[in-house]
Amino acid sequence: MSKYTIGIDYGTDSVRALIVDASNGKEISSDVFYYPRWKAGKFCVPSQNQFRQHPLDYVEGLETTVKNALAKTPKDAAAKVVAISIDTTGSTPIAVDKKGTPLSLTQGFEDNPNAMFVLWKDHTATSEADEINQLARTWGGVDYTKYEGGIYSSEWFFAKILHVLRVDEKVRSAAFSWVEHCDWIPALLTGDTNPLTIKRSRCAAGHKAMWHTDFNGLPSEEFLTKLDTKLIGLRDRLFKETYTCDVKVGNLTTEWAKRLGLSESVVVGAGSFDAHLGALGGEIKPNYLSKVMGTSTCDMLVAPMNEMEGKLIKGICGQVDGSIVPGMLGMEAGQSAFGDIYAWFRKLLIWPVEQIMAESQVIDQKTKEKLIAEIADKIIPMLSERAEAIPIGESGIVALDWMNGRRTPDANQLLKGAILGLNLGSDAPRIFRALVEATAFGSKKIVDRFISEGVKVEGIIALGGVAKKSPFVMQVVADVLNMPILVARSEQACALGSAMAAATVAGLYATVLDAQKAMGNGFELEYKPIKENSDKYKLLYDKYSRSGAYIESETNG
Repeated sequence: MSKYTIGIDYGTDSVRALIVDASNGKEISSDVFYYPRWKAGKFCVPSQNQFRQHPLDYVEGLETTVKNALAKTPKDAAAKVVAISIDTTGSTPIAVDKKGTPLSLTQGFEDNPNAMFVLWKDHTATSEADEINQLARTWGGVDYTKYEGGIYSSEWFFAKILHVLRVDEKVRSAAFSWVEHCDWIPALLTGDTNPLTIKRSRCAAGHKAMWHTDFNGLPSEEFLTKLDTKLIGLRDRLFKETYTCDVKVGNLTTEWAKRLGLSESVVVGAGSFDAHLGALGGEIKPNYLSKVMGTSTCDMLVAPMNEMEGKLIKGICGQVDGSIVPGMLGMEAGQSAFGDIYAWFRKLLIWPVEQIMAESQVIDQKTKEKLIAEIADKIIPMLSERAEAIPIGESGIVALDWMNGRRTPDANQLLKGAILGLNLGSDAPRIFRALVEATAFGSKKIVDRFISEGVKVEGIIALGGVAKKSPFVMQVVADVLNMPILVARSEQACALGSAMAAATVAGLYATVLDAQKAMGNGFELEYKPIKENSDKYKLLYDKYSRSGAYIESETNG
């Protein structure tokens, strides 16, 4: 009998369940659930970079997607499911009580944003990140950021925790511990949400919480206390051990087996971050940079441990043993905004349309809504078509891709985006082309940093929405990098990677690489750099670099 695994992929806007035949990686069915509270904009203040998500969006989405995906399969499909693994965004921590219940699910905290999951893109903790960096370099002890690229980010675990503890006394008094989203869902499914015994993700802990075996776990109590006395005792209420994605957490509880329509024999694997398991699903291999290209990017490399011995890569988002592929060193980088920049520009352009339509008496409400939706859907494809026809460098416009700060190289969430070289002939397609080129230049900065630090980059693998849907963007990136880019065939690489991990946890394969080999979907196309374009982009890249250096000096000053 065929055996199935389920990959659960929690993204920024939605969660997806993918049921896969574990023998060959063939998709059996899938379903997606868009978070209703998030969609309504609840608990978020974008102008203050505050982005929070309610755990009920996650729980409702989990149950809905699995049940709906199963409903699309033959009746015997549920009996074939042997394992589930989960990936989520991160770092996305939440304050919990002694039972491991998120505070926002307890009385008095139902609508408190500080009791919600602090989403990866939340940048309210920039000052706390600065303090962590300053202390790590000056306190006279171990530099706990050295395996994190030497710079701690406001997007990460301890910065977010410290910020919430400082601004919300009620949360500070009620919080016993803190749990990452990718750790809480497996704990919920298996019935052990005790913060002291939850199996914590190696990926999340190593890349975002300064966990390392050299430190005997997390940063020392002395360091955390010196950072802020509000952290006294927290280390003992967090964790020491971490687990890679091939480790079993437990089995479905009776309650969750019933809620999902599955057997209690179904095993649940340790959680991981979406991009990391996406790299696995996209068939990452040593020294190939795997780019998950969506609202932001997450760029990952794996390399044999012996190749990386003694190397500390500056300015990236961590280097962690086993964080992507157990047994190999996982290295992470990325851009805080990629597709989000295009979405911002679309929103900017459609704003007057929405405002004028709202007041117009010429057409009825239903027609207004249809027209606005049609315009919104066509803006990016039309801009791409027109921008592609504009010669490289013709407009004189250069943009900086820091609309949501800079993740790597050298995290700095205080940086802002910019568009330079505008004149009265600077129309929307020309500005859009400059924005696309800026995101490609940001990608090149990451590749250049890896290479300058002695890490081999032999090829590029792309996955995610942008990679699948935008030939114009992908060709620009290939030209700027001057490297060919393979695009993974799977439409749902993150969920497929989770399904691969689940198959390993269930014992169907000895390693995740064995699962990857059997279940991989291959590549659907390759973008090759055009030499003439690559040569022209060298001049623009230099201008981008000089413009960025100026903006950064002004920001830091």
